[in-house]
Order: sequence, then C-alpha cells, then structure tokens
Amino acid sequence: MKASDIRKGNVVEYNGAAYQIRDIERSSPQGRGGNVRFRFSMYSVPGGSKTDVSFDADDELREVDLVRRAASFSYRDGDAYVFMDDEDYTPYTLDADVVGDAAGYITDGLGGCHVQIIDDLPVGVQLPQTVALEVVETPPELKGGTATKRPKPARLSTGLEIQVPEYIATGERVLVNTTSGEFSGRAD
Repeated sequence: MKASDIRKGNVVEYNGAAYQIRDIERSSPQGRGGNVRFRFSMYSVPGGSKTDVSFDADDELREVDLVRRAASFSYRDGDAYVFMDDEDYTPYTLDADVVGDAAGYITDGLGGCHVQIIDDLPVGVQLPQTVALEVVETPPELKGGTATKRPKPARLSTGLEIQVPEYIATGERVLVNTTSGEFSGRAD
C-alpha cells in the first residue's frame, strides 16, 4: 500500500520487522514539483521500540495483518503473562520482555486488554486506558500544612510508583493512566 494510504494503527513491514504506526505528520512541498512527504512515528511489534521514518507519498509499504483479540489477564507462568481470549478462551502467553513496562499495570483478572497477534503468534498487549490499583505505601497527609496541594510518592500493589495528591491514603484504590503513568482519580 502507498505511504499516503496508511493510517494510525496500521502495522507495516519495515527493514524486515513489523511496526505499528502511532503518529503521522504530513509535510507539503514549498516549491512546484516537490513531493508530499509523510513522517511516521512507528513502534516495533513486539518490543515497542520507537522509530521515526519519512516516506514519499508513492513509497510502497507492505501492510502486516495484525489481529486484535479482546482478552483478560489470567495468571503468571514464571516470567510469562498469560491472557485469556474473552470469546473463545484461547490462552495467549507473552514473555515479560514483550509485556515490558505494562507489567506495572497488570492485576489479577484485568479485563479490557487486547492481545495483538501476527501470523497466529501473540506479539503484544494493549491495556485499557486506565486501571485501578491499590496504594500500599504513601506518606500521611501533612496536617496544618499550607493550602497548596503538593503531590507525594505512592507505591502501588504492582510495585509501580507514581505521584498522587496529598489527600490519598494507604489502602485506597486509585485510577492510573496506562499511557502516561499518572494518577487520574480515585477508583470506586
């Protein structure tokens, strides 16, 4: 397919590896006869390492068939993470290095995940936008402090450390954005 036809989320082959397109910048030529260029921010699948590459509009790229299956986290098997397909209960096993930083957001029974599959092999996982995690350790709120709301560190049940508002206490459940790793509110 031509570079000009590629959209965010497509997976293409580049230098013998599969990459998912996350961002596209289009640059128009200044003079006559110039070619429109497309700059793609791509992440390797699996692995997630970022690459920025520019292509002419007519450059051909081979699209890779990426299947996304709704799944829930089931259990850990040594260093591997096993997700269960929400429809047909197929287990998908992903190594810790494929899961990467996402491991800090994965809890027992976590739903809303999507396992990415290329050629029948699970190659990655997309987590829900936010997950609820328990605060296992955070300093107490300073009484009689100033009116400013200073963030403080909190260690979560998965070992992840984030900054939370002063009013959050140990034992509370908080929502964490899985893209930015930031506090996004109290969980119900």
